Amino acid sequence: MADQASPDWFEEAWALREETLYAALFGDIGPGIYPLDFELFKGVFGQESVDPRWLHEGVFECPPSDARQSWLYVSSGLSNAWEADTPNPDEWSGLGCEFLFECPKQSRWALVFLQKMVAFQILLSVGRFPGKPLLQTWDRIPLRAPIDGSASVLNWVLIVPSPSFGGAQQLPSGRFEFMQFIGITEDEAEYARRQGGDQLLPLLQRRNAAPVTDPARHTVLSESAI
Repeated sequence: MADQASPDWFEEAWALREETLYAALFGDIGPGIYPLDFELFKGVFGQESVDPRWLHEGVFECPPSDARQSWLYVSSGLSNAWEADTPNPDEWSGLGCEFLFECPKQSRWALVFLQKMVAFQILLSVGRFPGKPLLQTWDRIPLRAPIDGSASVLNWVLIVPSPSFGGAQQLPSGRFEFMQFIGITEDEAEYARRQGGDQLLPLLQRRNAAPVTDPARHTVLSESAI
């Protein structure tokens, strides 16, 4: 939760997101949040200073449910309205988003991956990478390594509007939407560059390569897939 100086409406929005909204959407959200830490900002992004508020944000690890067979990782904190003096339910809350990632089994690499993406979005939002905009849907991000840190051929991610949890979510502080990361191959990333991510997503879905990212899968871009 937020610090003791936070106003009541801020605390209410935070609690509603984690304790009510997430529980209703995802079921069991695990033993608690896995917060960002200073070593992530320093070791991965070369940052020597962090805002202490960033270390309250993090990722939940949600086990499979009756409605979902995947392990689901969801951020909490990007939609915190840190800079607002008063709540505005009709506007975007904080950065207006939270991040999702799904994979077939519980995976430390998946948790760490989403923590990195949350930290990256925070740093983008405060101008630590001048000239670079916030991550948006249909962006492609090169990982320059296998997504699972092992032998996967998925070395990019595509950001999509969440297929399963789409639409605006309402908090007392404002609205936010879920943006979902899907692991893709080099040739799929090139296809998305040429044709658009919105054209790649249906191909991935038809081959059961989205919204769940299986690091063991191969490209969907065979002749029969297209």
